Amino acid sequence: MKFKKCLLLVCLLSLGSLLAVYLWAAPQASPFDLVIVNGHVIDGTGSPWYSGDVGIRGGKIVAIGILKDAPRTRTIDAHGMVVAPGFIDMLGQSELTILVDPRLPSKIYQGITTEITGEGGSAAPLSDAVIQADGAAYAHYHITPDWRTLQQYFARLEKQGMGINLATYVGATQVRRMVLGDDDKQPTAAQLEQMRELVRQAMQEGAVGVSTSLEYAPAPYAKTEELIALASEAGKFGGIYATHMRNESNAVLPAIDEAIRIGQEGHLPVEIWHIKVAGKQNWGRMPEVVAKINAARAEGMDISANTYAYPAWFNSMSAFIPPWAHDGGDAKLVQRLKDPATRARIRKDLMTPSNDWDNEWHEIPGPEAVLIGVVQNPKLLPLQGKRLSEIAKLWGKDPMDALFDLLIEDNAFTEVAVFGMSEPDVALALQQPWVSVDNDSSGTSPEGILGQEHPHPRAYGTFPRILRKYVREEKKLTLEEAIRKFSALPAQRMRLTDRGVLKAGMWADILVFDPATVRDVATFENPNQLSQGMQYVLVNGVPVIDEGKMTGALPGKVLRGAGYVGKSD
Repeated sequence: MKFKKCLLLVCLLSLGSLLAVYLWAAPQASPFDLVIVNGHVIDGTGSPWYSGDVGIRGGKIVAIGILKDAPRTRTIDAHGMVVAPGFIDMLGQSELTILVDPRLPSKIYQGITTEITGEGGSAAPLSDAVIQADGAAYAHYHITPDWRTLQQYFARLEKQGMGINLATYVGATQVRRMVLGDDDKQPTAAQLEQMRELVRQAMQEGAVGVSTSLEYAPAPYAKTEELIALASEAGKFGGIYATHMRNESNAVLPAIDEAIRIGQEGHLPVEIWHIKVAGKQNWGRMPEVVAKINAARAEGMDISANTYAYPAWFNSMSAFIPPWAHDGGDAKLVQRLKDPATRARIRKDLMTPSNDWDNEWHEIPGPEAVLIGVVQNPKLLPLQGKRLSEIAKLWGKDPMDALFDLLIEDNAFTEVAVFGMSEPDVALALQQPWVSVDNDSSGTSPEGILGQEHPHPRAYGTFPRILRKYVREEKKLTLEEAIRKFSALPAQRMRLTDRGVLKAGMWADILVFDPATVRDVATFENPNQLSQGMQYVLVNGVPVIDEGKMTGALPGKVLRGAGYVGKSD
């Protein structure tokens, strides 16, 4: 009996030794690529911060918790700083400049890791006729458009690499121009079907929805029914209808009604870009806009908006000219401005209040409210950064004549900042729980050909400015709510189910910054200045900013919409 007990003991010891050898020899869990330790985690949902370490492997967040003893290749110490999801720019405009400088310094120094673009116009589809009509823009950036479809454009992006993730709408203006050109006319049934087919193709190639920019010709020529037809095609593929509305001033409420109708009849959600009430005569009307959208949401309409939270917008100077004068494109517009009789008619329209079009001349306090931003004609470069009132005085002309003549000299290319909003309206819009944030400016850089422009300071400063001004100084938002507006809210709207929140399984678009010091530096007088305070910016787990310095890495991905055919993950 004693012998049997000894034999059993030996057997158990042997089994234990074998088990120990097996466990020693078994492959251990792979080490983390990177662990962020000691930070205050603000996860993007709006919840208060919590302490925890964030472990990253293969570009994704794989663990959040106490990871101090876990093996890793690198550690980032976030002591005294916030760890947050990367910011999502709801309207970025970088489809061309990302081909000039794919690092997009102005974006990453704000903490932007994902951009949505395609405002009415989009990178594709393209035809030879559209490329010829837009030749000035391509020449300005020294770009050769060697793509025709969205799929080909995405392939070019993926081949070159990019500093952030990018998704795009297909523009309703884009497909209209493909079929109808820049003329003021209505499509036949066959032409409308061509336009619908272009939307279907773009959605299958990865567009996230269809968009309009209804202030800028030839977009105003489109009737609501045309837009419903195109939106309904996007809706079938899980897309969104995003809009720069037909009017943001006197007729802003009817414009919201049109957007709601398009969403309802097209059976898809609605996103209002850069929501505002424009024009001194409309200052103080933001409560009406908020009430209308809240009422629509209460009735079950999925409608939301975004803002860049500055009191000036930035657009083409040609937007001052009434839509009828744009018929046929910029070359025809310039001809009309040169003709004395037609020029007199344009002047009369600008001087006459109207609800039929967005008359920016009536929305500004005076010519001092128009700041020249970007010109193409090299002779006009000294005018960048000057006010229209200064130019009128310099040229010895009436301000409206100076505007007309500047458009002639620059072939209608000029872009301007226009001070036409009130700060209380801007702040109230930002505070709405359904309002996210957009840059509404293309990615740029203080260097190279991009640094020769004079952009709106929002190009460099939107997100840090909100953290400085509205969170830290004015306390109109909490830090957690601001970050929700920058991350989870836009991810939810854009259906980016694997981004926008810090949790295991999500792509590692992550920021580390000090909320007490992060700030914008760009001003209207000196806009080409990178924001400060982002210590680390990770895109898909790869630092594009490391210890406050740009790495030059290009880890961004093309993000395709739900209708993409060929989706593998």
